[in-house]
Amino acid sequence: MKEYNVAVLGATGAVGREMLKVLEEYDFPVKTLRPLASARSAGSTVLFKGRDITVEEACESSFEGMDFVLGAVGGGMAKKFAPAIVKAGAVFVDNSSSFRLDPDVPLVVPEVNGADAFNHKGIIANPNCSTIITLMAVAAVNKLSPIETMVACTYQAVSGAGQAGLVELEAQMSALAEGRPVERRTFPHQIALNVIPHIGDKLENGYTAEEMKMQNEGRRILHLPELKVTCTCVRVPVMRSHSISVSLVTREKVSVEQANAAIAAFPGCKLIEDYEGRDYPTPLDTSDQDLVWVGRVRDDLTSDRGLTLWCCGDQVRKGAASNAVQILQLLAKGQ
Repeated sequence: MKEYNVAVLGATGAVGREMLKVLEEYDFPVKTLRPLASARSAGSTVLFKGRDITVEEACESSFEGMDFVLGAVGGGMAKKFAPAIVKAGAVFVDNSSSFRLDPDVPLVVPEVNGADAFNHKGIIANPNCSTIITLMAVAAVNKLSPIETMVACTYQAVSGAGQAGLVELEAQMSALAEGRPVERRTFPHQIALNVIPHIGDKLENGYTAEEMKMQNEGRRILHLPELKVTCTCVRVPVMRSHSISVSLVTREKVSVEQANAAIAAFPGCKLIEDYEGRDYPTPLDTSDQDLVWVGRVRDDLTSDRGLTLWCCGDQVRKGAASNAVQILQLLAKGQ
C-alpha cells in the first residue's frame, strides 16, 4: 500500500487535533506526519499513533515533500500558505472559507459530489459545517428529484466557535449554579440558558454570512445553480453537534416512504425511525462520530412537493475534520 506524507496546518487547534485523531482512526497510510502551527505553538507536541511529534512553525518551506496538507487555520493563514503548498506539489484540503466559492477550487462532500475532487488544481475546499450536515441529509432526496428550494434553521453548538465557546458555556453554567455574575467574551450575549439567532457578520440583505453559506455552497455541491435557500442560524447552549430543521421542495413529488428508503441507503447517513422509542436524533446521540442522523421525515404542509426533516451531526468531525480526511481517502484511492 502506498504511503503519503501529510502535513496538518493548525495541528494544535480543535479541528487540527481532530484531524490527527481521524487520520489515526481511519488508518490512513501516513508515511511522515508534519504538524504545523504558529510560532506560539511551535515546540509543543501532538500525539499520533502512540508517538509525541514536535510541532513545527509553519513557513513557506514547510510543505516540501508533502503529498497532502490538511488546513485547520483561519482564512488569512490559508491564503498566505496556499501558493507555497501548491508550488510544493501537495494537495491542500482547506477547512477555512477562503476558497469555497472560488470556481477553480472544488467544494467537496465525498458522499455527495466526490467526483469533483479530481478536478482540483492543488486546492480542495471543505464546506461549512452546517452545510455539510444539511446536504448529507438531503442529498438522497435530491437524487430522486432535484431540490428547488430549502428553508433551514440551524441549531449550532458552542464548539462551532472553537474551544473558547466550550469554555464560555461551562463557565456561565457554573456561575449560574453558584450565584455568581455571568461573564461573556466569545458570544455577544449570555449563551447559558439562552439562544442567539445570529451567527456571523450581518449582510446588506439582512442575512448573515453564515446563513448565506447554505445557499451559496449548496448550489456548488449539489450542482444546482438555481437552488434557493433561506436560512436562520441559531447558537444554542449545546456543547457539540449541530442540528438542522429543513423544509425542502423538489421538482417532482417525493413521498415520505421514498425519501426514507433513499436516506437509509445513502452512505454516511443513519435514518432514525425507531431509536429508543423515538423517531428523531439529538446532538448527544451524534457527538464524536461521523454519521449524519436524520429523522422526523414528513410531508411539508405548505407545499404539495415538500418534505420536512430534522438532522444532527458532529460539526467537528463530519462537519470539518472527518470530511477533510475522507477527501484524502478519496484521492488516495483514485491515484
